[in-house]
Amino acid sequence: MKARVIVTLKSGVLDPQGKAIEGALKGLAIDGLKSVRQGKIFDIEIDGEDHAAARRRLAEACERLLANTIVENYAIEIG
Repeated sequence: MKARVIVTLKSGVLDPQGKAIEGALKGLAIDGLKSVRQGKIFDIEIDGEDHAAARRRLAEACERLLANTIVENYAIEIG
């Protein structure tokens, strides 16, 4: 089974990399951008077909390694 974990900074947390990307895009004359925030995507293949068990394992992986839950949120998509 395939899953995707999306990790983003919590609102209110400064995002210097996002600001740098925003500035670079504006420097390339890409107009109409209000703001840019960056994040991480993890595409993961999981053994088995139990979606609930997979979600629990992925949540544990996020809590322990993939996300810094003090400043980041995560979302799990299983498909």
